[in-house]
Amino acid sequence: MSLWANFWDLIWWFLWIFAFTAYLFALFAIIGDLFRDHKLNGWWKAVWILFLIFVPFLTALVYLIARGNGMAERSQKQAQQVQSATDDYIRQAAGAHSPSDEIAKAKGLLDSGTINQQEYDLLKAKALAHSTQNV
Repeated sequence: MSLWANFWDLIWWFLWIFAFTAYLFALFAIIGDLFRDHKLNGWWKAVWILFLIFVPFLTALVYLIARGNGMAERSQKQAQQVQSATDDYIRQAAGAHSPSDEIAKAKGLLDSGTINQQEYDLLKAKALAHSTQNV
């Protein structure tokens, strides 16, 4: 009998730990959203934080109902900004240049005497071949 009682106690504890963890995730999402929202006045942010401290569950529920749509939009906007910044960094790090940029650089090297005509023709052919592979 005590084995089953302990088993259900364990299940009950797991349920409470799950609920508490879910609440913490919601709480941190709300706090993050408060600071992400640039349209909301600082005083209103302070009021929301105070209510989250003193009446946490009810305030979280009201916040999610009242500001849930805006919360999703701000989160999506931030995700798009992060994706754009990541894409820009990858393009910059990869050194993705157009074939005309590469040919212009090679022409500058030819004009300065760093490379000869044969090397220039080879670089130009590589740049043009690279552009046809990307199309």
